[in-house]
Amino acid sequence: MEDFFKNVSRYPRYLISFTLGIFFNAVQPLVPLLQRPATAIALVGAVVAGFAFLSLTLRAMLGLGTL
Repeated sequence: MEDFFKNVSRYPRYLISFTLGIFFNAVQPLVPLLQRPATAIALVGAVVAGFAFLSLTLRAMLGLGTL
C-alpha cells in the first residue's frame, strides 16, 4: 500500500512538468518575434484580442450577462 501512495504522489509533479513543457514549446517560437517592436506590438495585440474573444464567447455561451 505504501508503494501505491508513493506512486500517486508523483502525479502532481508529472502534471506540472508536463504543463510547463507544453507552455515552453508553445512560447519558444514566438520569442524571436518579440525582439522587434512592430512584431511585438502585433503579437501582444493578437494575444489580447484572443483572450477578449474567448472571454466574450464564453460569457455569451454561459449566459453571464453583458458588460
